[in-house]
Amino acid sequence: MTKTIGVISSGRGENLRHILLAERSGYLPARVKIVLSDQPDAGALSIAREFGVPCNYIDPKGLAREDYDRQLIIELEAAGVELVVLTGFMKILSPAFVRHYKDRILNIHPALLPSFRGMDAFQQALDHGVRWTGTTIHIVDEDVAHGPIIYQRPVPVKEGDPHASLKARIQRAEYRAYPRAIKMFIEGRPRVEGRKLIFEKEAD
Repeated sequence: MTKTIGVISSGRGENLRHILLAERSGYLPARVKIVLSDQPDAGALSIAREFGVPCNYIDPKGLAREDYDRQLIIELEAAGVELVVLTGFMKILSPAFVRHYKDRILNIHPALLPSFRGMDAFQQALDHGVRWTGTTIHIVDEDVAHGPIIYQRPVPVKEGDPHASLKARIQRAEYRAYPRAIKMFIEGRPRVEGRKLIFEKEAD
């Protein structure tokens, strides 16, 4: 049942670290086969090297979105990737990429979707005065932060919460939520029905 995963990231890569720790502990029935980034100094690449995972920087300069995504697909297919996991990837994937890995691309968003879909969801939550926000792991479709939801983890918004404090608290929730969601997705064998996922069984 072990799935092969390809991770695409633009940023620090801390979610990747926790996914790899979950894999190495035996909690996650998956193996990260490759890590790709559009940023040469992305922390995710350093973390991949730390864990001995093959990784590559793919320079987006001068490439149309579809051409760049074609390069991603070449790398992922060569590594035998079955499931694509995005960790802070700052580019919008092309429809062709989404179709190629239909219902096999996971993304994380720092809010309880469908709330606060845009940029800086932390500040959006503060501006709206909500008492709870959180993090959502969902399947990627051709819209932004829109696909069927796999798992959500709520986080309280405290009175007078500064942006940095709320962001840090949500990020800590992400580190537990993403491995859990990947495990649910693999072991639960979900199927998409409209806007919902129907799981064949509950993951442990």
